[in-house]
Amino acid sequence: MIKVAVAVATEDAMPSAFVVWRGIEDSIRKAAEFGYDGIELALKTADQVNPEHVKRLLAEHNLACPCISTGQVFAALDLYFTARDEARRREVIRVFREMIDLASELGAMVNIGRARGFIEEGEEPEEAEARFVEVAREVASYAEPKGVKLILEPVNRYEINFVNSVRDGAALLRKVGAPNVGLMPDLFHMNIEDRTLGGELEEHADLVQYIHFADSNRMAPGQGHTEFPAVFESLRRMSYNGWVSVEILPEPDPDTAARQAIESLRPLVEDYNSA
Repeated sequence: MIKVAVAVATEDAMPSAFVVWRGIEDSIRKAAEFGYDGIELALKTADQVNPEHVKRLLAEHNLACPCISTGQVFAALDLYFTARDEARRREVIRVFREMIDLASELGAMVNIGRARGFIEEGEEPEEAEARFVEVAREVASYAEPKGVKLILEPVNRYEINFVNSVRDGAALLRKVGAPNVGLMPDLFHMNIEDRTLGGELEEHADLVQYIHFADSNRMAPGQGHTEFPAVFESLRRMSYNGWVSVEILPEPDPDTAARQAIESLRPLVEDYNSA
């Protein structure tokens, strides 16, 4: 079975936070009204939300929170796994531990997006990779007894220079070797970096835990040239049973974008789930 979430953030999220809606109460209400199954919650720090309040709102609207995304940890706090400075690495571990505690309460996974870091000028890729592996293992070890999965999101080369393709992510995760760390492919980034969409998903099906959906132009599904029916065929061959999340540009406005996305995806999801 596939369920569909929509990316949202708190009112105080920085302008660059990549979400459709802002404001927890309004976002949850609209997600339910529009026909989504859950929300993906983008946070800078775990204390931006009260978990009991969020759980109550989700229960009232029969929604779930399958994922906490952490792009703002990198963008707003300048923290990332590959930092050369040990104090900065210790701080990102602390922030992620608090995210994991929150995720444990909400029944969510925790995304590792750009907070995975980058290859700094003048160093070899292996150096950054070694620091990532060390931090990822420590964070995963903290998350495992809490039942929380971490999901690494490959991001295209124009945004970061480390872990760009699904293949890159799979190779790195096998070096981490933690059972509770998987992949979070994003169709927009895949459209830039990967040889195929469905083919790469199928090849790494054992690691795929969650998928970001956006069209080729980062707009709502149905507004670009991505062949979503073909993607669903690949998911069917994978026997994928999990969440996809709409992480798109909120254009021409958030409500229109969210409505376009769910109206495009719902027939495909219903067909998938009825098979």
